[in-house]
Amino acid sequence: MKKTLLILSQVYVPDPASVGQHMADAAAEMARRGWRVKVLTSARGYNDPNIRYKPSEVIDGVQVTRLPLSSFGKKSLPIRALAAGLFMLQTILRGVFTRGLGGPRGDSGAILVSTSPPMCIIAALIIRILRFGRVPVKFWVMDINPDQLVSLGKIKPGSFPARLMDFFNRRILSASSDVVVLDKFMAKTMNAKLDVGDRMHILPVWPHEDSVEPVTHEENPFRKAHNLGGKRVLMYSGNHGLALPLETFLKAAVRFKDDPRVAFLFIGDGVRKKEVEATIKQHQLTNMVSLPYQPLSQLRFSLSAADAHLVSVGDDAVGIIHPCKIYGAMAVARPIVLLAPDPCHVSDLVSGERGQEDRSDKKPIGWHIPHGDVDRAAGVIREIIEAPPEKLAAMGDLARHVIQTRLSKPTLCGAFCDVLERGLKPARV
Repeated sequence: MKKTLLILSQVYVPDPASVGQHMADAAAEMARRGWRVKVLTSARGYNDPNIRYKPSEVIDGVQVTRLPLSSFGKKSLPIRALAAGLFMLQTILRGVFTRGLGGPRGDSGAILVSTSPPMCIIAALIIRILRFGRVPVKFWVMDINPDQLVSLGKIKPGSFPARLMDFFNRRILSASSDVVVLDKFMAKTMNAKLDVGDRMHILPVWPHEDSVEPVTHEENPFRKAHNLGGKRVLMYSGNHGLALPLETFLKAAVRFKDDPRVAFLFIGDGVRKKEVEATIKQHQLTNMVSLPYQPLSQLRFSLSAADAHLVSVGDDAVGIIHPCKIYGAMAVARPIVLLAPDPCHVSDLVSGERGQEDRSDKKPIGWHIPHGDVDRAAGVIREIIEAPPEKLAAMGDLARHVIQTRLSKPTLCGAFCDVLERGLKPARV
C-alpha cells in the first residue's frame, strides 16, 4: 500500500497565490516519490471568489478535492475568518476518514499543513486526535499569526484572540514531527513560542523555475503589449499585502511622473493595491500601471519585462512573513530594490551576505531603502534609470547565479520533501 500524504491548504493551483503553487510543487514531487497524495482545498479563487475550479481532479498525480463555501474573497477579516472556519470544518470531516493516514494499525501516512488559512493547524490537530494521535504532522510555516495581526494593529497583544492563537501554535509545535520555516528570523519567532529543537528546519521556498526564465526585452511580447520599449521598468509583482508597505516608493515614483524614460508596473492583488491605484488617479500618472495577476504560463514574460524588481518587508514584519517574490525576480536575472528594515532575510540576499563559504558571490544584487526615506528611494530610481545596461545585467546575472547554485527548485523542493519523509514508517505491503 502506498504511503498517504494529506495536504490541507485553502489555496492550490491553478490559483495564482504563491502558497498554493509551492504546495503543488511539493505534492507533485511526493507523488513522484511513490506517495498517494490527497489535497483538500477551496473550490473558488482566493483573491477572486467568482473564479470556480473543478470540484475534483488529478494534477501531476495528485488527487485534488475542492471544497465549497471555503473562499468569499478578502474584503474583510470577518468574511475571511468565516471562510477559513468552514474550510477547516470540512477538512476535519474528510480528513478523519482518509485512508492510510495512521491509527491503531500504525499506517505510514502524514498530514502536511501550512498557514493558509492561518489557523488551519486546528484542523490538523483535531484530525490527529481523532486518528488516535498516531498521525505525523508536518507544519510548513509560511507566515506567523497572531504576530502578523498584532503588528498590523488588527488585534491587541495579550488579547483573548492573540492568546488563543498562540495556544494552538504551541499545540501544533508540540505535536508536529517536523516544523519548516522560511528563514532564521521566523525560526527565532517560532522557537520563542515553543523551542522544538532539531525538529525545526530552515528552508526558503523556491522560484517557479518551470515557469520563469530570463527573456530579453527585444523578444518579450509583454513589453510590446504594454508599450514599454526603450523604458527602464521598475516592477512590483505579487501580493500587495498589509505587511508589505509601498508608500515610500510610491511617493518617490511621483517625482518621476514627467520622466518618459521610466515606467512603474504594479502587478497582482491585495489590500494595498488600492494605494497604488489611488496614487495613479491622484497624480494623473501616465507612467505607472496597475495590472492583475498574470497567468503562470505568462510569468516569464511579465517578470522579465522589468529592469529591476521592488520587494517590500514591513518594519514590524521581520520574522513574521517571508515575501517570496524576490526568488522569481532573481530567477529571471533582475536586480532587487528592497524597501525594508535591515536586517531581514531579503537584506541578507541583496547585500551579498548570503552565508556561504565561497565568497565569489559576495556582491550586492540590488539596493536597500529604509521605509520613510523618500529621498533615498528617488535616488535609487534615478540610479536605475541612468545605469549602464551592463551594470544592471551584472547584478541580475549574479542574482540568477544564486538561484541556480543555492536556491533552485530541485535543491529546495527536494530538501523539503526529504523533511516530509523524515522519520516515517515504510509503507505496509
